[in-house]
Amino acid sequence: QVQLVESGGGLVQPGGSLRLSCAASGSRFGFYTISWHRQAPGKQRELVAFITTGGSTGYADSVKGRFTVSTDNDKNTVYLQMNRVKPEDTAVYYCNIRGATLDYWGQGTQVTVSS
Repeated sequence: QVQLVESGGGLVQPGGSLRLSCAASGSRFGFYTISWHRQAPGKQRELVAFITTGGSTGYADSVKGRFTVSTDNDKNTVYLQMNRVKPEDTAVYYCNIRGATLDYWGQGTQVTVSS
């Protein structure tokens, strides 16, 4: 069993920055991927960024160059640094861990970009 808890969401002005955290607890072995997804009202959930146990990263075109995903293995935490945010980044952000025997989601954290 793995638990994921997101935090760091809130209200931010366009052009500002925000850092989301995803704290993981529980057993996990082998190769897995932790990813950030978001869902805006009336829209489907979409992948934002991911990082693998091997350190590979990937980003949606809409956030490339603005968002950065990273890990702190000592703290079992994955971060999503959001820079130069736009109103269209407004959504509930979720983290997910997926591996051969893993597929867990956090409860989400709301990010609102507005002046």
